[in-house]
This record gives sequence, structure tokens and C-alpha cells, in this order.
Amino acid sequence: MKVMIRKVPAGFTVYVPKKDLEEAVVASEKPALWGGWVDLKNGWRLLLPDLAPDTRLPITVEAKKLDTAA
Repeated sequence: MKVMIRKVPAGFTVYVPKKDLEEAVVASEKPALWGGWVDLKNGWRLLLPDLAPDTRLPITVEAKKLDTAA
């Protein structure tokens, strides 16, 4: 799914246009976000593409929603 990631004073947010949903990133596998998973405030886990750590934000990327059910 296409998502837009942007930097805000409190960290990062992810906007999902098809769902009209914007949520804060509460945890991430890697400090620079890219190439790992991120957890959103609503409980979703997304896998982000592997991009350079200095990638300019905001940016729209293709992310994959991961199943978080145990």
C-alpha cells in the first residue's frame, strides 16, 4: 500500500490515503526507519522499503502491512 511518511516535532507520522488515516510511529526496528518494520499508534505494523538514512521527508513509499496477531 502507498503511504506518506513525514517528520513532526514528536517523531514521525504515517498517512494512508486510501484509508484517510494518519497515525504516529510508536516503535521502529531501525533508528532511520528504512528497511525494517514500524509500529503505528493504532496497532498496525508496516514494513518499509530500504532507503538511504538521509532520505528527504515527506515521501510517499510502498509499504507492506504485516500481520501482528500472535
